[in-house]
Amino acid sequence: MKVLLVGVAGGTARACALTLRERGHEVVGLDRRPWRDAPKGIRNYEVDLRKRAAEDVFRKERPEVVVHMATVTSLTRPSAEEREKVNLGGTRAVFEHSLQHGVKHVVFVGRHTYYGAAADSAMYHVEDEPPMALGTFPELADLVAADLYASTALWRHPEVKVSVLRCCYTLGPSKTGTLATFLRGKRVPMVLGYDPLFQFMYEQDFAVAVSCAVEKGPRGVFNVAGPHPVPLSDIARATGRSPFPVPEVLLNAMTGRFGLPALPRGALEHIKYPVIVDATAFAKATGFQWEVDEVETLSRYRALGI
Repeated sequence: MKVLLVGVAGGTARACALTLRERGHEVVGLDRRPWRDAPKGIRNYEVDLRKRAAEDVFRKERPEVVVHMATVTSLTRPSAEEREKVNLGGTRAVFEHSLQHGVKHVVFVGRHTYYGAAADSAMYHVEDEPPMALGTFPELADLVAADLYASTALWRHPEVKVSVLRCCYTLGPSKTGTLATFLRGKRVPMVLGYDPLFQFMYEQDFAVAVSCAVEKGPRGVFNVAGPHPVPLSDIARATGRSPFPVPEVLLNAMTGRFGLPALPRGALEHIKYPVIVDATAFAKATGFQWEVDEVETLSRYRALGI
């Protein structure tokens, strides 16, 4: 199949592009950022998804499947206005162009943080649960809105297959993503008295999961996850870092300083309470099975250095 991967220059997106190519698909990339060392056989268009030139790519290439990975978090884009333009505006553009140019299947790659982290959250989230805790982490609002926009396309545009994936954190060679940001320094910030479970999967397993969604074409909303979740303190130690527990009132003032990552205030809820998803439905729909367990994933990440 011809697959257009939107946001292809991102670290995990590159892994997805390479995996799709290895599995025999024709891969076309679209991203305003360059992918200078893109391998032969992957055509990459350096255009902004929200500009007219992006629609020209859809018109020219006529992909059968579009994989949308061009969303950003508050960790990389602190401006709320810019995030809204990229996340919600970009997602709208993907669906509009797909409908106009004969795309058969759209895969929206979202995040499991859609469900929110809170003291009274369910231990395992399932797909029909609403987003929670936006009041404590408003920086998630644009990502949640993009997810909901993609989800409503299931009934607004039944002529197009839509797969909405809510994926757990990833770790791997690209060293990108939310969990990698937490692990960026030698000390991992933690709220004193809390040690939440973190659910993650190896980067290559994530790429295989996205490929399975492309190939099987499941219609609906699906959680995507890997092996067993691990306490944040154990993740820190296993990757060669040191847990750094601090009272919450002090941690708010220390993020972005003293070698600690810069975190929005709402992100502290995610290092207090777990966000864990039940991915049974995706496994049944696609046959996906992760290969790299949590111990090996952390060992490989440690070998990459700090």
